Amino acid sequence: MNYICIHGHFYQPPRENPWLETIEWQEDPYPFHDWNERITSECYGPNAWSRILDHNGRIAEIVNNYARISFNFGPTLLSWMEDNASSVYQRILDADRLSMDRFGGHGSAMAQAYNHLIMPLASARIKRLQVEWGIRDFQRRFGRDPQGMWLPEAAVDRETLEVMAANGILFTVLSPRQAKSVRGFGESVWRDVSGNKVDPRRPYRCPLSGGKSIDLFFYDGGLAQDVAFKGLLDDGSRFAGALLDSFGGETGGPRLVHVATDGESYGHHHKYGDMALAFALDQIDSSTHVKLTNYAQFLALHPPEEEAEIVPRSSWSCVHGVERWRSDCGCRDGGGGADWTLAWRKPLREALDALSERLQAAWEEHAPLYLKEPEKAAREYLDVIHDRSRANVDAFLARHTLRKLNEEETTTAIRLLEILRQGMLMYTSCGWFFDDIGRVEPVQILRYANRAIQLAERECGVELEEAFVQKLREAPANHPDYANGAEIYEKQVAPTRLTLSRVGMHYAVYSLFEDFPEQLDICNYLAISERYERFDAGIQRLALGRTQVRSRITRSDKHFSFAVIYLGQHQIIGQFDSDMDAAVFEAMFEEIRDAFLMSRTAEVLGIMQKYFNGSSFSFWNLFRDEQRKVLDKIVAADLEQAENAYREIFDRNYNIMNVLKSADMHIPDVFSRNLEVVINTEIRKVFENGPLNPRKLEKLDVQARKWLVPLDRKLIAFAAGKRLLQALQELPIVAEPVQHLDRLNRVFKVLHDLEIRPDLWQLQNEYYQLSRAKTPDGSPMTDELVLEWERLGEHLGVRAPIRPVPEPLPLLGEHPPEAAPIRKSGPYDSKPEDLAAHPAAAPRSTGSTKA
Repeated sequence: MNYICIHGHFYQPPRENPWLETIEWQEDPYPFHDWNERITSECYGPNAWSRILDHNGRIAEIVNNYARISFNFGPTLLSWMEDNASSVYQRILDADRLSMDRFGGHGSAMAQAYNHLIMPLASARIKRLQVEWGIRDFQRRFGRDPQGMWLPEAAVDRETLEVMAANGILFTVLSPRQAKSVRGFGESVWRDVSGNKVDPRRPYRCPLSGGKSIDLFFYDGGLAQDVAFKGLLDDGSRFAGALLDSFGGETGGPRLVHVATDGESYGHHHKYGDMALAFALDQIDSSTHVKLTNYAQFLALHPPEEEAEIVPRSSWSCVHGVERWRSDCGCRDGGGGADWTLAWRKPLREALDALSERLQAAWEEHAPLYLKEPEKAAREYLDVIHDRSRANVDAFLARHTLRKLNEEETTTAIRLLEILRQGMLMYTSCGWFFDDIGRVEPVQILRYANRAIQLAERECGVELEEAFVQKLREAPANHPDYANGAEIYEKQVAPTRLTLSRVGMHYAVYSLFEDFPEQLDICNYLAISERYERFDAGIQRLALGRTQVRSRITRSDKHFSFAVIYLGQHQIIGQFDSDMDAAVFEAMFEEIRDAFLMSRTAEVLGIMQKYFNGSSFSFWNLFRDEQRKVLDKIVAADLEQAENAYREIFDRNYNIMNVLKSADMHIPDVFSRNLEVVINTEIRKVFENGPLNPRKLEKLDVQARKWLVPLDRKLIAFAAGKRLLQALQELPIVAEPVQHLDRLNRVFKVLHDLEIRPDLWQLQNEYYQLSRAKTPDGSPMTDELVLEWERLGEHLGVRAPIRPVPEPLPLLGEHPPEAAPIRKSGPYDSKPEDLAAHPAAAPRSTGSTKA
């Protein structure tokens, strides 16, 4: 029996603001909030609920791809997913448990070194922490010890393997060009296999010091290239065939054909790649002479018979070893101009290395003043990163501090641990991977460096920033707006540094628009006002307060007083003081309040200048996401008024427009534009307010056709998709399910007639799950209900083999998909026939490349 294993390395670089610990809005992945959200929609979610089609191009099965492949997810990505894509996250955890049932007790999930830095270029301390945090993160999520660990960029040296083996890791996966030589057990002579000559179809054992060893798999490099770059995922049947054909005609024992690529190949880099993967797995599963497996199971069944030596300091994505992350080696991503220089990589690495040495020296000097065993505390600090609750942090401190610390000492101890964390995040490999130091990835690692500098300078009394920036001047930039890395740091990085005062200014502005502003959560900060009052005068609004801002991470805090006035639109003027005493505040409070309530705006501004020391702020002090939220609130009120005005014009002039139309006379353009606004608004509101009303939608359909109204199909489709999913999820609890389904089907018919295509992905998931649930009381479904249910399946492009039921029950290992991110692009916002026509989605019953 031979075996096949497909490994996906699923990873995104950490993108969180180092101070807010959240990802702020990013422009490039629009209409998604950020790249994590977009790639979850295009890849991670679809692989958790991937489609296999029948002969008619309808969904016959929805499968969890992760349960049948080998995979690793970056720990920082899983942390984001746990909070922001919880049902996808749960499907990934479930897949590991399901794979243990499938693969003889061996889970398919592998651990990963923590934050994707290049291990051969890391210090010994950072190597240990990366492996220890990667294991600790894996144990928390998957509830077991990892057997294998993925190395970022498959970058490896002997010391890294030693650290992994010392921590109980049994194997890792490398590219074939990273194999240097092999020999049989008991043989003394090594055979040269460098230059991709190693046989990738068997495992190898790498001997290490002290009698330890670690097992190695060298994946099939040709297959990996075909998957990642040569279109193999265009056809699920061809993908399966390529894997099956890789065994050749050789005999001599079980062989393992395996391929490893970025997991994002299956849906993000290659649209429909998840479906090609699902079909290929299904076809391989049906084979009688080949079995799907994962690395851990294959090792248990067929241990290595040969030893291997690695090419030191090598990787899978740089033919020059690891030079891509420290020099101008010539490796490019192809996104820059032919004349772009890569000379910035070396000084960027040198600047960070010099900074890292200073940070670690500061840690070694100051940590023993507070921590009993600093290295042990550093190893276990990941538990605090996972759970910032006061009880958990207090328990951590009780275990690790030399004595009971006061609040100031507690802040210092936590900041020292954060210096280590930020000092690792600043090495994230993506900072060097692309062609320009001005890209978002290098800017992100410079922000982590900025945060580490801020903490170290504050707590350790060292001057770090000046030397760091000076070294960055040696890093030439390709972007015409910047001469070098120092200018990028000074213009894009340094201004983003947060202090508690800046958080307080944000709170003051944001409090103007919140319903309960006395206490607000601001990412990982908490703002609590001991005194807060807000006053309205027409569109103007005034807020006065004495507030404390506290960091949930470091427990540092700051008290301040403020006055802020909203003048309409985005015009906001505020003043801030961290030293104003209570009596002065009360005097200021009364003067400003009285002037505001008398509508003396100029006097209000004068009193603010009188009492405050010049620390002013405005709308632009809001954080990026809150700027968007506040603008949405400001615009929403005006939009509602405008929509009402359009509706009034429509109603008042409807009859005269009818007369003009009947007489074949020109309808004034202003009336036509008014019609367009009203019809589009009314259709959208069908899906935003109250129960679904197909009768109203049908009437609007008639009006839209009568007046030939151009529809905003994208906006309507978005609203319709959300509301239809909600309606389908309501089915198990409605009193009249037949009528409920009839309303859904009528709505779908109108949308089809209007050529509006809502995102069907979550709807299909929900329908599929309901179709396969069991009826708790065994009661039969009426023919009428069955008919309506099957009609809905036709609209959704899903085959319905059995009846809908009163209560949906999760499939084995599944969790309801209600929290899955809405897929805003890709095959599931198309008609079922569009989905079926893609060659990646070959029907499972024939294996044909055409549906």
